[in-house]
Amino acid sequence: MSILFRNGLVLTMDDNHTVLRDADVLVIDDKIAEIGVGLTAPEGTVEIDATGGIVMPGMIDTHRHMWQTAMRGYGADWTLTQYFVWYYLESGRLFRPQDIYAGNLLGALEAVDAGVTTTVDWSHGLQTVEHAEAAVDALEAVPARFVLAYGNLQQGPWQWSAMPEFRDFVSRRIHGKGGMLGFQMAFDVTGDPAFPEKAAFEVARDFGVPVTTHAGVWGATNDDGIRLMHEHGFMTPETVYVHAATLSADSYHRIAATGGSVSVATESEQSAGQGYPPTWQLRHHGIPVSLSMDTSVWWSGDLFSAMRTTLGADRSREHLEAHGNQETVTHCHLRAEHVVEWATMGGARALGLDSLVGSLVPGKKADVVLIKNDRSPVMFPVLNAYGHVAFQAQRGDVDTVVVDGRIVKRDGALVDADLAGARAKITETIDYLVGEMGEEAWLKGMNPDVPKTKAIENPYQYSDYDKSAAQ
Repeated sequence: MSILFRNGLVLTMDDNHTVLRDADVLVIDDKIAEIGVGLTAPEGTVEIDATGGIVMPGMIDTHRHMWQTAMRGYGADWTLTQYFVWYYLESGRLFRPQDIYAGNLLGALEAVDAGVTTTVDWSHGLQTVEHAEAAVDALEAVPARFVLAYGNLQQGPWQWSAMPEFRDFVSRRIHGKGGMLGFQMAFDVTGDPAFPEKAAFEVARDFGVPVTTHAGVWGATNDDGIRLMHEHGFMTPETVYVHAATLSADSYHRIAATGGSVSVATESEQSAGQGYPPTWQLRHHGIPVSLSMDTSVWWSGDLFSAMRTTLGADRSREHLEAHGNQETVTHCHLRAEHVVEWATMGGARALGLDSLVGSLVPGKKADVVLIKNDRSPVMFPVLNAYGHVAFQAQRGDVDTVVVDGRIVKRDGALVDADLAGARAKITETIDYLVGEMGEEAWLKGMNPDVPKTKAIENPYQYSDYDKSAAQ
């Protein structure tokens, strides 16, 4: 089919960041065919009036724990320690394959609804291959692009990555899926001098797939892990470091020198305590940035919030440092244009998909979002296009979403989405968890105590290594 977005303000996000007013975007089959003014469409083209709206590339989230979507808002008041207690030590192991399916299905629908057309499912709840099968089944049920980042928080990566059934899963479910289903290995490096994670890195190298890792997380993963990765030759341009909020200059230099990128989840870093959102450091060291929302167990599942909070955190830091020197910031170094870039091409580059998606350029895949809401007084006037996307728009303003040339959201509503079915599956998961935990424990879980006999310095629980530092 062919689709024509007519008369919109087009943010191409191409190399020149070209902005076109009153322009058209023509999609034929699964690709962007032409961008210009007054385009002629083939007979039978679906025309979408973009007047007063913003046409932009689909957004890309490089780190989202989709299996946790069933617990939406449950941990609103958690610290990162309480998150570890609930998921890693106490209740995370209760999740069955059908619960992974339910969370992934709802998370995938949530992403598309917000104009996120490519999402990395940082799936560290895959206790068995059956859990992984369920995760992929859910992703394939929603017409969008996904990257399965395979992980298992209940085992060390050197354990699950060595299992024959893991290799069989990758060959059966991942290979040959093209640009609609990518694959990463997701695990963390705790700094244990024995470097047990080396075996998992070697598996990733054998497969030829990237590793994504939570790095620079206060008290859990820091400079020792980066140094071990670098000394053993496992830092590559494809590596995505999540958070990277408490690293030293030495670690940032190693990331920059090896060409890696950082996925910043500002809402998470601000609230949970991984460290101050590091965009100010990443800009200083020239490290590429992408954006992510982390998990709906705490935060909003859209990249509008990610862009907004990232601008706020970076500028707040800049102002604070200037005030400490009795100075005044007269021009913001991080601009709205930059965070829109991070939410689109930044994610595409991090995932090695920049030749396919991330910008509106003829020949690229047709992942297109129209932000338009004639019912809202907030959607006019549109004077600063980047500023409007970053500070004014929200998920309710996403009118139309096209993925791979297919309309998946139109007139503000998802197309052919079984929301009632997704709701029923989520309800079943919640009823099951409450039944397994008991009502009292379920309610207490929203503010769990830290078990003194179980909490060790390394909350990722991958090894017994303990630096004998403060817990």
